[in-house]
Amino acid sequence: MSVLKGNLGPADPPLDCPACPRLVALRDELKVTYPDWHNAPVPTFTSASPRLLVIGLAPGLKGANCTGRPFTGDYAGDLLYETMLAYGFAEGSYDARPDDGLTLKDAMITNAVRCLPPQNKPTGAEIKTCRPYLLSTLAANPSVKAVLALGRIAHETFLTALDLKRASFKFAHGAEHVLPGYDLRLFDSYHCSRYNTNTGRLTTEMFRSVFDKIRVHIP
Repeated sequence: MSVLKGNLGPADPPLDCPACPRLVALRDELKVTYPDWHNAPVPTFTSASPRLLVIGLAPGLKGANCTGRPFTGDYAGDLLYETMLAYGFAEGSYDARPDDGLTLKDAMITNAVRCLPPQNKPTGAEIKTCRPYLLSTLAANPSVKAVLALGRIAHETFLTALDLKRASFKFAHGAEHVLPGYDLRLFDSYHCSRYNTNTGRLTTEMFRSVFDKIRVHIP
């Protein structure tokens, strides 16, 4: 079956989205301190007819919140885009700028929460509030066949969005889940954050091993 059917609303929130007061307050504060930054919900970065959807947690302060493109401008983007280029899911050159000319190929990237949260920690209510945009993103892209969840929260948010029981699909790095009722495969990875790579929780080889599995599913 297709991923989802029907019009569930816009795939991205408006740039002035008022839904989460705590996140709006932080955005307004940063607009004063850094008026040249994006400081707004970060839209999904996509190619035409993507088969891979990558889901992160939320924009980083000096990354997507600054540049307006997911995983662009911080360390997590260095590893993510380097790997996507190596596996043919991106083309061009990544230079940590939204105008670097990098394009995605057969892929799209978004976040579970589209706005920067304080201390990079969204609340449960904020995750729930933003979940409809994830559903709409899926509905608008029935070509998606594989989902890569970067971290436990992205994994659990995706399952909840599809009304699937989390206990039936436990998060683990390198895990691969068949989702009953959906023509989708869910892949898990530790988040490609600087903390995870600096501590050795996630190595380049570990990250690439997940993409090896994805490429088996998406030739």
